[in-house]
Amino acid sequence: MGMTMTQKILAAHAGLPSVEAGQLIEAKLDVVMANDITGPMAVPVFYQMAEKVFDPEKVVLVPDHFTPNKDIKSAENSKSIREFAKKQGLKWYFEIGRMGIEHAILPEAGITVAGECIIGADSHTCTYGALGAFSTGVGTTDIATGMATGELWFKVPRAIQFVLTGKPSPYVSGKDIILHIIGKIGVDGALYKSMEFVGDGISELSMDDRFTMANMAIEAGAKNGIFLVDEKAESYMKEHSEKAYKIYTPDEDAVYDEVVEINLGDVRPTVAFPHLPGNAKTIDEIEAMEPIKIDQVVIGSCTNGRMEDMRRAAAVLKGHTVHPDVRVIVLPATQKIYKQCIKEGIVDIFIDAGCAFSTPSCGPCMGGHMGVLAAGEKCVSTTNRNFVGRMGHVDSLIYLASPEVAAASAIAGYIANPEKVGDRS
Repeated sequence: MGMTMTQKILAAHAGLPSVEAGQLIEAKLDVVMANDITGPMAVPVFYQMAEKVFDPEKVVLVPDHFTPNKDIKSAENSKSIREFAKKQGLKWYFEIGRMGIEHAILPEAGITVAGECIIGADSHTCTYGALGAFSTGVGTTDIATGMATGELWFKVPRAIQFVLTGKPSPYVSGKDIILHIIGKIGVDGALYKSMEFVGDGISELSMDDRFTMANMAIEAGAKNGIFLVDEKAESYMKEHSEKAYKIYTPDEDAVYDEVVEINLGDVRPTVAFPHLPGNAKTIDEIEAMEPIKIDQVVIGSCTNGRMEDMRRAAAVLKGHTVHPDVRVIVLPATQKIYKQCIKEGIVDIFIDAGCAFSTPSCGPCMGGHMGVLAAGEKCVSTTNRNFVGRMGHVDSLIYLASPEVAAASAIAGYIANPEKVGDRS
């Protein structure tokens, strides 16, 4: 019986010739990551198992969720992992001013590459599947175990294959594609399965598109998302990392629960309405409704805070002014992206349009700080979740969208079509 990409990676890390769906295995880990929320909870559990981490070059700590520290508790949390990183001599610790949002900074810093087995104490750790790695989110006890032993048990997931064909239309990006897919299969459509992306259409997607799509695999309930590695992915890894990588391809007789074909040319700008990422509606459907007035726009996060996202949003906003009733917060995902925005004049575009341009942080994504919503407020956000109370008050409403839809909505004051606002020239 053939194996999927994910199954091949897990078999290699378990030291087994093959594995099959449902099998319980113990696999060696290449990267173990935690942040300022999950890390402080994992540290005391770790010390019940070991005094030293299994490898100080493979344990990564990124304080990003409540940083810059918003209160005393968040300051204490950051302090605890800062001290742990120093005591353990960790190679990879990203403090404020040298940091980024975890799922953007790890690939940028060359910490994650194809063929690796990666765990993170954050559900969106599946982001690194864009590089052809098996990466998944786990709980704090599992992270503590990984830090102590360098190994973790897994149940080998079943899989769905997504065959991508065609080319996306202008104003359609990875965010639209993944929202389209989640809308198609549902928020539990890939429950504990691997979402494996193949097909000629992959070549039409930028790496930033792929990071966005892999990032949101968890929003369909998936164990992980993973892309077939092509020349574009290899070029990215060679540019950013000195680590050796290994490319795994699915066997022709690999077993998939289903095969879903997606013609990228058919995908329209898509928005997920409250309160689920699967509640997807196309911009055409939205334009047929009464205008949905908004109070806030957030552009950033581990989903859409990369350089291409900044450029896309700025291209729409250039020469325009944010609607007077709308607050716009822009958060580049890393310091490198922040500097590139300055270099390209993108910061000027955002500020001249009336946006707040802020330091890298998860911030408003999970209602942490820097953009918490009040009762009744509506927000168009490029983040990954729109659950009840996710960004603040339980009576607030979150609409998930691409950077271009978010920017167009910021100008209009309601959810708007970027095709009728922006200038891609």
